[in-house]
Amino acid sequence: VQLQASGGGLVQAGGSLRLSCAASGRTFRDWDMAWFRQAPGKEREFVAAIRWSGGTTVYADSVRGRFTISRGNVKTMVSLQMNSLKPDDTAVYYCATTSRVAYSALVASSSYDYWGQGTLVTVSS
Repeated sequence: VQLQASGGGLVQAGGSLRLSCAASGRTFRDWDMAWFRQAPGKEREFVAAIRWSGGTTVYADSVRGRFTISRGNVKTMVSLQMNSLKPDDTAVYYCATTSRVAYSALVASSSYDYWGQGTLVTVSS
């Protein structure tokens, strides 16, 4: 299984970026997908997750209302639309996937079996 994240870059505060993650290597029809991030000197934290069906999403409080996670018609793709970016959003963003887990487990990094290589998002003030 491979996850390839892309779309990171440098943006000014208040701007937008769209991250994408492409999964390959197996059938992903029933797999949940998520984004995590890790800022310099901090632990990895949950950002957003989406159920395999695409019908259920969950967000960290810090990004709710600004970020939107979605899956394309092809279930192996997941995107993270990030609006109203803040300097505190600066981090390496990782996509991850797992077979179906309990809803409460979606926010835990330990629930995810496969991880992408990360893409850097830098928000300048």
